[in-house]
Amino acid sequence: MGLLSEQSHFFSFFLFIILAAGHYKWVQAQHCVWYGECGESAKVPGKKYNCNYTGPPKPLPAGGHELLVELCPGYDYGDRSLCCDVQQLQTLKGSLQLPLQFLSRCPACFFNLMNLFCELTCSPHQSAFMNGTKFTLFNDTAQNTTNVVEVEYYIGKTFANAMYNACQDVQAPSSNVKALSLLCGKDANDCNLNDFSSFHSITPHPGTTPLDVPVSGMTPMNNKTYKCTEGLEDGSGSCSCQDCSPACGPQPVPPPLTPPWTILGIDAMAVIMWIAYVVFLLIFIGAVIGAWSFPRSLLPVTVDASCGEMLGERFESMLRSVFTVWGSFCVQQPLLVILGSLVIVGCCSSGLFYMKITTDPVALWSSPSSQARQEKDYFDSHFGPFFRSEQLIITTTLKSESIYSPYPVGADVPFGAPLDKEVLHQVRNWVKLVASYENETVTLKDICLSPLAPYNDHCTILSVLNYFQNSHEQLDRTKGDEFYVWADYHTHFLYCVNAPASLNDTSPLHDPCLGTFGGPIFPWLVLGGYDGTNYNNATALVITFPVNNFHNDTAKLGKALAWEIEFISFLKNFSNPNLTIAFNSERSIEDEINRESESDISTVVISYAIMFVYISLALGHIHSCKRVLVDSKVSLGIAGILIVLSSVACSLGIFSYAGVPLTLIVIEVIPFLVLAVGVDNIFIIVQTYQRDERMPQEELHQQIGRILGDVAPSMFLSSFSETVAFFLGALSTMPAVRTFSLFAGLAVLIDFLLQISCFISLLGLDARRQEGNRLDILCCVKLPEGQEERTDGFLFRFFKKIYAPFLLKEWVAVFVAMLSFSIAVTNKVQIGLDQQLSMPDDSYVLQYFKNLSEYLHTGPPVYFVVKDGHDYLSLEGQNSVCGGVGCNNDSLVQQVYTASLLSFNPSSWLDDYFDWVKPQSTCCRYYNSSGAFCNASGNTHNCHSIDITTPSNCRNDFMKFLPMFLSDNPNVNCGKGGHAAYGSAVDLTGNETSVGATYFMTYHTILKDSPDFIDALKMARVLAGNITNTMGHTVFPYSVFYVFYEQYLTIVYDTVFQLVVSLVAIFVVTTVLLGFELWSGVLVSITIAMILVNMFGVMWLWGISLNAVSLVNLVMSCGISVEFCSHIMRAFSISVKSTRVERAEEALAHMGSSVFSGITLTKFGGILILALSKSQIFQIFYFRMYLAMVLLGATHGLMFLPVLLSYAGTLWMGWT
Repeated sequence: MGLLSEQSHFFSFFLFIILAAGHYKWVQAQHCVWYGECGESAKVPGKKYNCNYTGPPKPLPAGGHELLVELCPGYDYGDRSLCCDVQQLQTLKGSLQLPLQFLSRCPACFFNLMNLFCELTCSPHQSAFMNGTKFTLFNDTAQNTTNVVEVEYYIGKTFANAMYNACQDVQAPSSNVKALSLLCGKDANDCNLNDFSSFHSITPHPGTTPLDVPVSGMTPMNNKTYKCTEGLEDGSGSCSCQDCSPACGPQPVPPPLTPPWTILGIDAMAVIMWIAYVVFLLIFIGAVIGAWSFPRSLLPVTVDASCGEMLGERFESMLRSVFTVWGSFCVQQPLLVILGSLVIVGCCSSGLFYMKITTDPVALWSSPSSQARQEKDYFDSHFGPFFRSEQLIITTTLKSESIYSPYPVGADVPFGAPLDKEVLHQVRNWVKLVASYENETVTLKDICLSPLAPYNDHCTILSVLNYFQNSHEQLDRTKGDEFYVWADYHTHFLYCVNAPASLNDTSPLHDPCLGTFGGPIFPWLVLGGYDGTNYNNATALVITFPVNNFHNDTAKLGKALAWEIEFISFLKNFSNPNLTIAFNSERSIEDEINRESESDISTVVISYAIMFVYISLALGHIHSCKRVLVDSKVSLGIAGILIVLSSVACSLGIFSYAGVPLTLIVIEVIPFLVLAVGVDNIFIIVQTYQRDERMPQEELHQQIGRILGDVAPSMFLSSFSETVAFFLGALSTMPAVRTFSLFAGLAVLIDFLLQISCFISLLGLDARRQEGNRLDILCCVKLPEGQEERTDGFLFRFFKKIYAPFLLKEWVAVFVAMLSFSIAVTNKVQIGLDQQLSMPDDSYVLQYFKNLSEYLHTGPPVYFVVKDGHDYLSLEGQNSVCGGVGCNNDSLVQQVYTASLLSFNPSSWLDDYFDWVKPQSTCCRYYNSSGAFCNASGNTHNCHSIDITTPSNCRNDFMKFLPMFLSDNPNVNCGKGGHAAYGSAVDLTGNETSVGATYFMTYHTILKDSPDFIDALKMARVLAGNITNTMGHTVFPYSVFYVFYEQYLTIVYDTVFQLVVSLVAIFVVTTVLLGFELWSGVLVSITIAMILVNMFGVMWLWGISLNAVSLVNLVMSCGISVEFCSHIMRAFSISVKSTRVERAEEALAHMGSSVFSGITLTKFGGILILALSKSQIFQIFYFRMYLAMVLLGATHGLMFLPVLLSYAGTLWMGWT
């Protein structure tokens, strides 16, 4: 069968039908229309026209019998008299290679197709349904005949529709699209018989008429066809669900979304909390009325002490004695204690020389033992690490939308402004970037992904320009005459977006669609802002440069990083009035986070400076203007701050010795935490000393020892509670939380030890200075002797005289209302961390994220990995994976195909391999003499094929030809070569004698925010779990974002676990250190729990999501809350006043002022400065959460807890 038209080069791959047209006069006897091949085509070298012949059929030569049976099985022509010779059959075989490779997945589809072409080529009844309409003279005097240039076919509508219906769902696995899209040149859903004739057949004849219209003397061909759900007579099965939607049966209806929980149309949690609050108010009002008749001041003050209480009294006395002796020693031996402290701090801090800061996002957010991290490591070790991505999203300011009118007929097609040819030329004019690394020049070619190397070393560039081979000349190519343009870049574009793997667009241009790197350019990856599949309406261009990820090669990774720096620098400085470019590099996020941290150093320094200045000035208690320079304690305040910083340095140093890497969270958060704890203790010690009067015959060291004996148990209570809570927080599997907990727990413990030793010695020295009337800082200067007057500080008097009496009223209801509201909204706090929040306000990446969400139409690629050990050699093992004929309905490919969370059909190397090795195909060949692989693009005369699909050959030859398939590049004669699509998808082991791990790739649907990413991960794992159960072998999904979002699958559990563990630790420690007062531990724990719940209410109100950063802050909030509550509770417990109210007033007056000045005021000024940060993370997760934890801690510790103690505090036992 020769060439039918000079304008149908696509016939070398595939020939469809053209509509019946015109009239054909009846010929008395049916005869041939052609026979044999004649002249060469001038426009399509290597192709010939069929010879015009209107005589009777001729017997087929014996040499063609086997070929006829191979191509047309089931056709019995009796005496074998046909209208074709052997050469025409050979041409037919060559022309059908691509349809064979792409459509034979569905036997019914390919049978119907072969039915048509066998009839058209060889039928002895050709004249009944075919008519030659155009001829040219064959310049061969010996034959004296003509060439058949154009013909008309008369095809029955029933046959044509049946053939289309059987083929419309057939997939092309390596391209993630339907096969008809590749063969038809437009979306398969829009492809019909008219499109076949318009795109892929001979030149249409004017005046076409509908099929099955009666035509005098003609009988439309209406041969028997098979539905895709039917098996063939030769035993071939029906088409699979993937290739035949009617074979799928009814799809399972997903369960409806769970409706929100409501009561009478109102959020149920809100209703329940309102009811609970009203019930509490009623109970509380009743309790208040009862209290009027039995005032709190009349409550009994003494009861008999139990055994546990007596044990608590002894424990309290022991702590007092130990700390008293220790404090006295520190004051007596200041030089020894201070030098010893310096030596210890120096030794511990020296570990900072070994300090390593982790900025790798994977190490920060994913535990090495987590499922996602292990799956990532498995994927990287078997298939190589996921490539680095450099991406541009380009829009234009030009209003250059245009209308394209196809030639000769067709509806007008609008083209978006970015697809204007002048815009494309401007985009193509990029500069060849050259970077430098260790005196070597680095270009994109040195680091890029080249899937066909070494045969093709072109870089993978995913761009619409690669439809035109990244060439200005190809973009400008046109075909036409002086009157019309038959084809230009519009024509080529429209074809390629629907057939991206095509090597010929079948237009007069005959240009390839494959990129220069040898792979397809999928339109959904290079275009954005279009509607549906109307890619011509695109409003953005997307260009991606995949770069190799050299994890284990420092030099090559350095080159990639150097090129990325040049890439970012170039685009930052790029200027074009017509183009707007949003861009991102693999290193961009990490670079911007580092820049963000550096830019916020000044903000953090100012914040800490304000706190330092306040501490230095607020410690002093000025009795008179004359003594202001004596009574000030700037030097002591500075020493206290240095002790706090030393404890942080020691913690960092000790863990650096142990090889534990630091994180930015540790560096940013730990100083804030330890400063809160340390400063609070400093204020308690100093202000207690300032309010104390030395007893007769008591020396200074005895006085300070006694004071330490009074306050150190309270400090020990809070510090030890926090230390235990933080160390238990290290049980978390989240690296950020675990690292923070370890460093924080040790820093708080060291800070406590330094405060009860070094700071006490310094306090003794400062007290001697003050008693000697020496100036602060300038201690050598001494003022004249004068009488020192001791007066109470302003805050102490305010708390004692005004605040405490006013506060101890019925305020509990307000806090219960806050608690009820917070409980109602806790489940509404959003989970996740949007990438935009991790960027500075002025980051170029923010515009990229915005454009990414606005323009892109597909999500990240996802790989379903079959772990090593699956048996691909057995029929059962193959059927449990593949998606073609005979494969299980619940196979891996079938389940992925039907999954709603995925955008495109999965690429299946196994299905394409079976198409590649079909015996009729020209793909799988090897040389008879050497057994080496014989590529279909070369000379195949001495090549031999084998059918490995039969059970006898499958196990023996499956592995023999698989390496050949994986190394075969796609070409005109074989579009199924697996090198480009599957070169890295199959891990061959045992010197290429067995199949190890493999993957099957597809794409997620569009993912725009954290909930989308979390749901995608969750559903992919559910799908992989189902596949694992049906296959009986482990399959897992992998996508590059899984390691970052896995934490959110368990973030709620992790949060509850961390906070509950911390509360339990605080309860146990508080109970023990308060003399085994169980009720005191309960009240402290309740108060801290209320603070934490209210933190969730603030998070919902202020738009703070739950993630690793906010969880660290919640754990820290738990620790700081101890500072606000434990000191008040202990002061209440040891008070000797007669009633609960009086004891609460005394505790609030003595400890409340120190806690307020030590934590609340210190932190408040520093926190306000954080609001000026350019970092969104600082503004949201540090400023907002720090402010909330300080305000909530202060209000609960200094308001709610005293009121609660005045009602429900333990009675004084009389033993203190």
